[in-house]
Amino acid sequence: MKKRVELSSYCFVVSALTIALLCGVFVYVLKQADHIWSAIVLGMVIIVLCLSTLFYMPLSISVDNKNLNINRSWRIKSIPIVDIAEVKLCQPTMGAIRICGSGGFFGWYGWFREGDTGKYFAYYGKSSDCFLVTLKDGRKYMLGCTDAPAMVAKIQSLLR
Repeated sequence: MKKRVELSSYCFVVSALTIALLCGVFVYVLKQADHIWSAIVLGMVIIVLCLSTLFYMPLSISVDNKNLNINRSWRIKSIPIVDIAEVKLCQPTMGAIRICGSGGFFGWYGWFREGDTGKYFAYYGKSSDCFLVTLKDGRKYMLGCTDAPAMVAKIQSLLR
């Protein structure tokens, strides 16, 4: 079973505005004759930001008989089914504290902390499509995809 990760309207707006702002600042700095090193550094920062986004941004979630997979642009993060202790539908709250990651730039990904859920690593595009995967070693992943209830039911059937 494979389900796409859909980005929320908020993600589209944040992503578009961020890219427009970065491009605008970069063009402005390029036009300044005495700021060539600033343009080079800013260009490198933009490249690193885009590459890290491509590395972590979730595209889809899939599950087979052995693994739960978070499909990203460059790499697939696989979680063995035998390592999963629990999976349940769970929406992140607005009170989540971002420790390190993206809070809307092409999705939510990275480390977050919530009072009742604790610390977790997120890979989702819309908070309404989320489910929480708890591993036997205590690590937690907040994942999101279209038709999350069907994905949760499929994973739960594999845990039995």
